[in-house]
Amino acid sequence: MAFAWKASGLTYNKYLSVAARVVRRSLKDDKRLAAERRGEMELRFAKWNNGKQGEMKSVADANAASMAEAGTQSS
Repeated sequence: MAFAWKASGLTYNKYLSVAARVVRRSLKDDKRLAAERRGEMELRFAKWNNGKQGEMKSVADANAASMAEAGTQSS
């Protein structure tokens, strides 16, 4: 028998993310706020050209920008 998260088409990482979010939201306010802060991530990346590091960018900002660009191109 397959696991429910596999049967629904989720990856294991996505399943864990959803489960963690549900647990965080079920906590009382004071503990919930502390848990939500621990759950936040700040990832940055930089493109390298000719051995020189380019501008550091936030992954979340870059992802939002590319999604907006993809939305304008498909419309």
